Amino acid sequence: MKNVRKGIKKNEFYLEDEYYPFIEDEEIVEPDDSSEDFSFFDEPKPILKNSLGYDLFDANGNVPINFEERKEMIFQLEKKFQEIMEILRISPSDPNSHQTPLRLAKMYVNELFIGRFIPPPKSTIFPNRRNVDELIISCGIELMALCSHHWQPISGDCAIGYIPNDKVIGLSKLSRVVNWFSRRGQIQEELGEMIADYLEELMQPKALGVVIRARHYCTIARGVKGSEDKSLMITSVMRGLLLEDLNLRNEFLNLIGK
Repeated sequence: MKNVRKGIKKNEFYLEDEYYPFIEDEEIVEPDDSSEDFSFFDEPKPILKNSLGYDLFDANGNVPINFEERKEMIFQLEKKFQEIMEILRISPSDPNSHQTPLRLAKMYVNELFIGRFIPPPKSTIFPNRRNVDELIISCGIELMALCSHHWQPISGDCAIGYIPNDKVIGLSKLSRVVNWFSRRGQIQEELGEMIADYLEELMQPKALGVVIRARHYCTIARGVKGSEDKSLMITSVMRGLLLEDLNLRNEFLNLIGK
């Protein structure tokens, strides 16, 4: 038995998560819960292309492109941002908005989404000559990403700890790896997993932990409008001995102050 309610079938917009119709109500048929289709999430995904023939990929994915392609991307984006400003009724003669479309295009391609378009950072790996068998921790790694859902900043810090096996990694390289993965459209839950997967494959450590604390401006600047000081999302990824050994995990969390 399908549920029928009065509502808006098309031409609807929302403000502060409530729908405000500007056409008359029409009947909409809501499907039963049992008919929900989750096939959208099935693998493998089809390879889609944009109007210029380039492959499309997930917001937090990575496909390195050359400098000329990035220049073309900035050129195309600038035109689209000009259209957006016109739709928002921002005058092109506004001195405060002069060259804003170009600034936005450069910012997205060369900064906020740069992790999508460049190869992984060179990672300096050294032999573990002294057979170090204790936690090595880097705290306070700055992190800046864009929320995939609303394209609002995710701003915070990351702590990474590991017990090496045969390899240790240069300290600054941990920061570069975090930056490479975060400078994309992200959700924090996947970001920590992606960092952990990469480091685990690179070093094969005995233990690995990635803890992220971040503010999500999609819940601060909009929506529920949380406190900028108090609204934090904390995620942790534990691998190897840090997953299996509770005492070791507590030591790691105490050392990073979490």
